[in-house]
Amino acid sequence: MTSPLIDDLEWGQITTVVGNFKDAKLWPGGGRDWDWTETGTHHSPGIQPADVEELLVNGSRIIVLSQGMWQKLKTKPDTLKLLKHKDIITHVFNTEAAVKRYNELAQEDKPVGGLFHSTC
Repeated sequence: MTSPLIDDLEWGQITTVVGNFKDAKLWPGGGRDWDWTETGTHHSPGIQPADVEELLVNGSRIIVLSQGMWQKLKTKPDTLKLLKHKDIITHVFNTEAAVKRYNELAQEDKPVGGLFHSTC
């Protein structure tokens, strides 16, 4: 399955074929709103292992994590450790660079998933 492209990124909004989101979780064949309250995520300590599990379950073998537009969103070391342990190629960028890399991989029909934070 092809990962949905991100059509547009603006402060506070991510536009994709599967919907418009403030923060987005995308994976091969789908995606949804990334609701931080589901896992208790905050800017610090950041993206948690539970945040990436849905991406893995849905077939992501490459994961792009965004740090926010101003790189305020951290990633817990345990998250990166989990992804490394599962041999998942992982990219961590500010949101604009993350969207660019994610779209490149999706257009190459790679099994890419991502977490995207559209503000700070």
